[in-house]
Amino acid sequence: MGEGATPVGMLLALAQLGRGVVPPDEPVLRADDEGVLRGRAVFETLRVYDGRPFEFHPHFDRLTESARKLRLPPPPLTGFQSLAHDALAAAAVPDCVLRFLWTPATGLALVSALPPNLEELRERGLRLQVCEWATGVLAGAKSTSYAANITAQADAEAAGFDDALFVGTDGTVLEAPTANVWFREGDTLLTPSLELPILAGVTRGVALRLAGPVEEGTYDLARLLAADEVFLTSSVREVMPVVRIGDRAFERGPAAAGLQEALRRYAEAG
Repeated sequence: MGEGATPVGMLLALAQLGRGVVPPDEPVLRADDEGVLRGRAVFETLRVYDGRPFEFHPHFDRLTESARKLRLPPPPLTGFQSLAHDALAAAAVPDCVLRFLWTPATGLALVSALPPNLEELRERGLRLQVCEWATGVLAGAKSTSYAANITAQADAEAAGFDDALFVGTDGTVLEAPTANVWFREGDTLLTPSLELPILAGVTRGVALRLAGPVEEGTYDLARLLAADEVFLTSSVREVMPVVRIGDRAFERGPAAAGLQEALRRYAEAG
């Protein structure tokens, strides 16, 4: 998943298909690009460890699938590989955030600084506001039509929370605006199934492999609120403990801490 409640830092480098590296403050999108006018564009956000984009191919595969859902042409693999290499070389920062953007008119790679408060948030834990959510036809696609998600985050922040928790109109737990939801009942880890209208997080997929047996299913909010531990996973924030959902408080638990350590070891091993 991408990030919103923890804003990505300043833009360090920018590369465009057909042009290569360009100054970060140089215009690269036309005013009549449908990605600007209609939100008809897709994107991916990757964390970069020691100069290596994490899970590049799964992210690119998801970019391609999102493009298919929006009836965009397939993005070029070699072109985006070159963009990533050139933009990261220009940024010259080993640990950062890499974003791809694919519109009907162009492809971009953007390198940004990591948010400065990630470890502070991980130590404190996130506070989530429950938000009833009606999914649309593009649920599961990583499109730039993110206004509703960002509005939900802004509303949560205005109410004193860090982020939102999306719950279906029937009470089914879905996801956060930019992250997947996990919880623990005793020794059992659980996470909403991809059969629900949620995004297939790349970090979620890695965490499933690292965590061992995990139950995937459909869960109502009452069950989540009765859990022993809750946490989120996303590309930039990695594994982030949740310490409050509405009025319900949670302790930071061992599952999130252990999975964060395992994810970091996996990522840094390359």
